[in-house]
Amino acid sequence: MRTPLALFMLGFASQLTPAADAPPVIADVEGQPLAANAERLIKALQFLGAPLPADTAKQLHAAIDAKDAGKIQQVLDPRALFVVSLNPESRVKVARGPAEPNLRQAGYVPVLVKVVNESTVKKPLAISSPQSGPVYTGPGVRKSDRKADANPTTAGSTKRFLQVEMFASPPMTRDLSGLKVEYALALVYSAEAGKREATIAFDVGQGTQDLGFRAEVPVLFDVKPAVPVKLSVLDFDGKPTVGRFKFTDAAGHVFPSRPKRLAPDFFFQDQIYRPDGGTVLLPPGEFLMTYGRGPEYKLVNRKVTVPAQGDAKIEVKLERWIHPAEFGWYSGDHHIHSAGCAHYTSPTEGVNPEDMFLHVKGEGLNVGCCLTWGPCYEHQRQFFEATPHKLSEPFTVIKYDVEVSGFGSQALGHVCLLNLRDQTYPGSAGTKVKGWPTWTTPLMRWAKEQGTVTGYAHSASGLGINAKGSARRLLGELDKDSSGGVSKEEAAGGKLPLTEPFETIDANSDEQLTEAELLRSTERTMRHLPNRVIPEMNGIGAQEICVTTAMGVCDFISAMDTDRVPEWNCWYHVLNCGFPLKVSGETDFPCVSGSRVGQGRVYVQLGKTDMVDFKAWCDGIARGRSYVSDGYAHALKFDVNGTAPGFGEVKLDQPGTVAVKATVAFASDLSLGTSVGGQKPSGPTRKVELIVNGKVAAAKDVPADDKPHDITFDVPIERSSWVALRQFPQLHTNPVNVLVGGKPIRTSRASAKWCIGTIEQLWRVRGNPKTGPKIADDERPEAEKTFQKAIEIYKAIAAEAPEGS
Repeated sequence: MRTPLALFMLGFASQLTPAADAPPVIADVEGQPLAANAERLIKALQFLGAPLPADTAKQLHAAIDAKDAGKIQQVLDPRALFVVSLNPESRVKVARGPAEPNLRQAGYVPVLVKVVNESTVKKPLAISSPQSGPVYTGPGVRKSDRKADANPTTAGSTKRFLQVEMFASPPMTRDLSGLKVEYALALVYSAEAGKREATIAFDVGQGTQDLGFRAEVPVLFDVKPAVPVKLSVLDFDGKPTVGRFKFTDAAGHVFPSRPKRLAPDFFFQDQIYRPDGGTVLLPPGEFLMTYGRGPEYKLVNRKVTVPAQGDAKIEVKLERWIHPAEFGWYSGDHHIHSAGCAHYTSPTEGVNPEDMFLHVKGEGLNVGCCLTWGPCYEHQRQFFEATPHKLSEPFTVIKYDVEVSGFGSQALGHVCLLNLRDQTYPGSAGTKVKGWPTWTTPLMRWAKEQGTVTGYAHSASGLGINAKGSARRLLGELDKDSSGGVSKEEAAGGKLPLTEPFETIDANSDEQLTEAELLRSTERTMRHLPNRVIPEMNGIGAQEICVTTAMGVCDFISAMDTDRVPEWNCWYHVLNCGFPLKVSGETDFPCVSGSRVGQGRVYVQLGKTDMVDFKAWCDGIARGRSYVSDGYAHALKFDVNGTAPGFGEVKLDQPGTVAVKATVAFASDLSLGTSVGGQKPSGPTRKVELIVNGKVAAAKDVPADDKPHDITFDVPIERSSWVALRQFPQLHTNPVNVLVGGKPIRTSRASAKWCIGTIEQLWRVRGNPKTGPKIADDERPEAEKTFQKAIEIYKAIAAEAPEGS
């Protein structure tokens, strides 16, 4: 049975005693566009954490499916708090609707607005109130609002207890459609509890309000009080820590309400983070509380009741399913942003270190690299220090560094620079608008001179494949048009970088390869690991990586936040050429994903330690003493003949068999999913694959049951090779190199030719001054010289690799 308080918490969704008669159903309204508007409304309410009750949603969906404009109005009109009318001259008036004006203190409540438009105007509908204004100041408030709030006679005044705005973000629209009837959403927040009267007004631009105060209406809101609930948060070992919490009520509302959260709570997340002793404001009633601390912890659901009177306290003790630090592994996300993308309305400022620290610790990360980039460069760079931020703790470290993105060399790949001592490129004068190189080799060279660890971000961006374009490029390399074919002789000798053997592509066995056959071959192989298809090289990921790796200035390729196949495929080809490129894990929060920091992460082996040393952690990335994961999959041990990644090479005098030992563990509960990069595991087991030179040499199924499992492989090694362990798409170790007879790794001519092909394609896309983003004119000669030098290096590697490889 629901209590009266619980009934109140149904708020917007409840069928309450109407304050006014339902507005009349407007005839002659076209059903299809109104149905589309209602469908967007349903999605918006779900996004705002205030979904319609099941019965109402069912009725509305039926009306939408029938495109019945009258029925849609009959379902929605009783829930409208305001009815806004625009006359043929675009004059606006407003009346009270039948919905009860119930609010929750410290929470934004979406209220329904019916718009009757006789004018067909297509402008933004604005809501205002003399009682409205920012209650809080800080990074989440627009600069204009902060300036107004500086007046001590009005800031925080009881006259400004309200905050109102239209919800015009997707899936809703900024402008009215011009349809005769449509529905909009307003967001109403109260900083105070009790009966509070406010005047609410609407307009579609200056001077559009109707005369005689008809564009505004007084509303007596009933604002129920929130309760400061104190949280006791203990880690699995009984020590105070930070936890991740999500509170939802019986109707599915998320608390605190998302639309107007201020840091450290982010409006684009359901969860919040609180330290031991922290508080959260909640209205009285029953909630489902979901709590944990990142993917290494169990996600627990528990019902809690917030009392209407007296002290409120919730105690939780977190539970781990795995503890990588017991094996010497310490996690990090090397790509986090404190501003831009999904962050607040002042993306040039973003949020403060205290806010990001709470998120990093609340997700159980040992290291969080907060990277200053284009949209926040001037403001956020103030937090940079050559050492970790002073907020850092022994096992939770944050460091402010730089992602070259939004300026400089971004068109040839966004670059992460970790453990910088100096964030100001020579000649840039502390700005992003001048002095920075427009290609990445000189940028990385500068960073390496100061001991920085360097690598490319969101790697798969630009490594995608246009199958038709790829087939045409293959023909073009031999001056063939789409009607011509490639003979076996023309393709012989490796002149043409085919994706498969000639005989496989030649479907009709006529010893001629047509564009259609090349296209089918590309489509067959483009999702293989590894594959030979040359990508478009037109994005912001690992674009110049084959050049910078050959020049010895790139340490890692990022993974875990974009499509695994192009991420790992690029990495495999470079490894096959014998270069010591490592893989590191990132999220690119909140740009690629705003769900949480640490969705993609890297685990670095530091051994048993009393604290995480950031420099040593970064050095572990550069040396490859690490594995990448979504946090739900772990390679707690992995060695080849007793040698672990980053701790040396295995040397064989002659071809032979090596012994591989590993301990792996996989979570049984993927409650939050692992969809970063668009891939997600499923089922009760995980296939663990032993990878030799990019190809599967052996595999074993391992239960996903929260327990470590020991596995072994014996694998023959014929020539110098690299050996790694993976579970697609959750986990990949860095490799162990096995050198036979002291020779370098030269496993594949095709891989060397792939690297050459990507360099040539990148130059076509970015080196041409007539097309798109480009290398600056005064830098192009040196860039072309360096690109050609890299190509010659790969040609030499190809010549050293076995024929036919």
